Amino acid sequence: MLRVIATFLIKQAGLKRAEAATGAVTLIQRFGSAANLNIHLHCLVLDGVYRISEGMPVFHPVRAPTAEQLQALLIRMIKRLMRLLTRKGYLVEEQGMTYLADHDPESALAPLQAAACTYRIALGPRAGQKVLTLQTLPSQTARPSQQRCVNEQGFSLHADVRLAIHQRHKLEHLCRYITRPAIANERLQRHHNGQVVLQLKSPYHDGTTHIVMEPLEFMQRLAALVPRPRLHLIRFHGVLAPNAKLRAEIIPSPPVNANDKLADHGDPLPPSALARIRWAQLLKRVFDIDREHCPNCGGLLTIVAAIVDPTAIAKILAHLGLSARAPPRRPARSGDLLATA
Repeated sequence: MLRVIATFLIKQAGLKRAEAATGAVTLIQRFGSAANLNIHLHCLVLDGVYRISEGMPVFHPVRAPTAEQLQALLIRMIKRLMRLLTRKGYLVEEQGMTYLADHDPESALAPLQAAACTYRIALGPRAGQKVLTLQTLPSQTARPSQQRCVNEQGFSLHADVRLAIHQRHKLEHLCRYITRPAIANERLQRHHNGQVVLQLKSPYHDGTTHIVMEPLEFMQRLAALVPRPRLHLIRFHGVLAPNAKLRAEIIPSPPVNANDKLADHGDPLPPSALARIRWAQLLKRVFDIDREHCPNCGGLLTIVAAIVDPTAIAKILAHLGLSARAPPRRPARSGDLLATA
């Protein structure tokens, strides 16, 4: 798919494939708003190409594609994808018909994934039935179609979002959107009768705003969303690839803390050094746990000492009235994971 897009951008720039290169970042999302299995790709694509001029890469922007060009691109992608899936054995062609092959019948996740794709329940007394829905809004009229969004044979290609070079805050917002997790805690709640109620991100056309599942049905949905081991969900292509020759010339150097010094001779860190976010900042950013400020006065906390002697640690804990022994390990609880405290 990205080779088709890269070839199109290079032709739009009036260059040949050997003269220019482009780049993209692909994020594989496996979920829909209803916690259903909906595998789709979000691609951040450079709207131009890089060409080497006097030993330096020069960026050449290209004009936006038309609806007709997008339709031709989508048809070309579909043909290549169908050939690839057939060659890999995922699709079977017989007598002019194409259908899915039973690629891994022994997989325990296969029935869960099949049910999650069709909004149905995989296991239990309600197996094969659709999940319950709550329609709390009137039916909506069809939304206006976007200018650069085309559909063909069940595939869709959306290219209506473009950000200028100075819109860094919008780029961050877009990156947060396409890298978001499958479930938002704010949209998940537990009903008084024990059922799990998931609020949709956007209401459906028929007015559906919530889906209702039993706890085990909800766990089936979550299991179907888990990718297989060692599968990278974020991938870099072209000049943005990790081993690309032009990457060092295109990617800006990360900021370096001026206080950081090399251990040997005290020189500042080189620009190529990786900038790492400290654990305290990650705890604050992800879990809203502040380990840098006092919870009483709000003052900045500083490290006084690092004590590693077990005897000294035991004396300090005993002086504070705390146990010097770690709590014993307990077996996993089988209680209600979604019950509120």
